[in-house]
Amino acid sequence: MTSTVRRVLDGWRGRDVAVRDLPLALLVLTVSLVLAPYGTGTELGGLPSRPFDGVSAVIIVAECLPLALLRSRPLACLVLVSGGFAADQLLAFHSVATLALPVSVLCVSAYLDARRRLAIALLSAAYVLFAVALYVVGRGSETAMEFVTFYGVLAMLWIVGSWLRARRQAEEERRRRIAEETRAAERARIARELHDVVTHHVTAMVLQAEAAQYLTKSPDRLAQNLSDVAGTGRRAITDLRHLLGLLDPDHGAGERTPSVQGVENLVEQARRAGQPVDLAREGSPASTPGGAELVAYRVVQEGLTNALKHAHGRRTQVDVRYDEAEIVVRVSTSGAVPAATPGGAEGGRGLAGLRERVALLGGDFEASGRRDGFVVSARIPAGSRS
Repeated sequence: MTSTVRRVLDGWRGRDVAVRDLPLALLVLTVSLVLAPYGTGTELGGLPSRPFDGVSAVIIVAECLPLALLRSRPLACLVLVSGGFAADQLLAFHSVATLALPVSVLCVSAYLDARRRLAIALLSAAYVLFAVALYVVGRGSETAMEFVTFYGVLAMLWIVGSWLRARRQAEEERRRRIAEETRAAERARIARELHDVVTHHVTAMVLQAEAAQYLTKSPDRLAQNLSDVAGTGRRAITDLRHLLGLLDPDHGAGERTPSVQGVENLVEQARRAGQPVDLAREGSPASTPGGAELVAYRVVQEGLTNALKHAHGRRTQVDVRYDEAEIVVRVSTSGAVPAATPGGAEGGRGLAGLRERVALLGGDFEASGRRDGFVVSARIPAGSRS
């Protein structure tokens, strides 16, 4: 039942706005025709009310049906309703349909976007002519103050509609800004993921391929080296497919969230690329990977990538410690650091992205160079790990 109602509502919202406004016009028209014999509408000019007849019915239709154009053609709606209202008053039918005028003024003010000041000026001038004509026809039976009062009521309705329009536009702007910020944040997140994946795997593949040229006289080692290159390429393809799944959920990529539990694979991959790496772990990782585990994995990945690029062949130490409240990760290398090493400065796209990720989780991140190497470390709050 709920799904049926939802489908009906979605189908109704998808229809043209004039179709959706038509029920209001028909409702006002029906009520006006039912109450027309009683003449209980707005009365200006002091003319004695005339009985309901065919002409009155035509004027009621002319006043009510244009309400279907409230949002699609707001200015045309107001002009047509105003014409019907003027005819109603000059012919002294005073039907309930005259209520369509204040309704149209309120709604048109809320939905009219272009040439609002021109519309106000023209309608005000038309109202002056209408008041003069009604005053002449009624032989001065109504004072000018009553016309001014009625105009003031319409002006107040216009102001209220303008306020509603401003509120609607402010809400639309807020939603647009939130949508843009969300898209920007998602693009930045995917860019960081792409950097982490491509930089790490491609760096390892380049180093393994360079090493292969020195193994031509050792077929067994060459075959193993090329196998490692192929394995690294397959892992890169898997990670890129995961990113493609983030960009296109319908692509069918499986859910695969790297976590700090997979650092052994990173270490083994670095070793195959010719980097001597030692791994020390303390504590037990969470059974279900979360945001902290993913960030810790990326810290290790970035640290090893920098080691491969800027300290290839030098001893690298990876330390990972788990406890109830946080994960502490540290990747350090020995030996002098080249001047261009990102670890020796605060720059670097990968390091900057990691710093932002760790900060979002309320942790601390550091990437610093030393005379005897460089260190990439992070303390990442993980909450309860039960």
